[in-house]
Amino acid sequence: MDRKIILSLLAVILLVLAVAILMPGGRQADSQPKLPWQIQLDEQGRTQVFGLTLGASTLSDAQQLLQQQAKATLFLSPEGIYSAEAYFQRAALSGLRADFVLTMTLSQEAAARMFDRGLRLSKLGSGVQKVELSQSDLAELGSTPIDHITYIPGTDLEPDLIKRHFGEPTRQISESNGITHWLYPQKGLDIAVNPDGKEVFQYLPPGQFERLLAPLQPDTQH
Repeated sequence: MDRKIILSLLAVILLVLAVAILMPGGRQADSQPKLPWQIQLDEQGRTQVFGLTLGASTLSDAQQLLQQQAKATLFLSPEGIYSAEAYFQRAALSGLRADFVLTMTLSQEAAARMFDRGLRLSKLGSGVQKVELSQSDLAELGSTPIDHITYIPGTDLEPDLIKRHFGEPTRQISESNGITHWLYPQKGLDIAVNPDGKEVFQYLPPGQFERLLAPLQPDTQH
């Protein structure tokens, strides 16, 4: 084979490999990375992370961003409170794979109507009931603002790496199961550092941080 042809083929192979490395899943490289430690507050004090603004960006915005259709579920607590969640499995964003769980701002009246039309009703051990939403309700939920993001990285993260990117937490609260919550109230962020598994990141507006903190209060504090 002609030497020029061999060199041309080699150049094409190297280019394909570079594209595969720089653009996971065949996506274009992200010119504006959206990484978990890039947290900002807009002029109205709303949290901005992953290219989404809590309280303004919708589920449809998230689906477009993550290029994935969410699996949406509606929950009913034993106290009669409805909540809606959307789950994205192993979504790729800025070269990192993670699971995303989004909680939407949905009125109790609208949620009750959706629950009555829901598919495959089931009951969890805690007494919480859940249903999968119908296609028409999924479309309605798509225009609903996001108020809470849970981010679960695809790989386990070492505490030193977390500290390097996020800084020292304002406060730490330990649970009896060994998980320690690193709290960043000014950012509206709680990182559940798990020595035996993956970490869990929770983002919510700083003004609502007490909502996240309340269930942790009985545990030992540092």
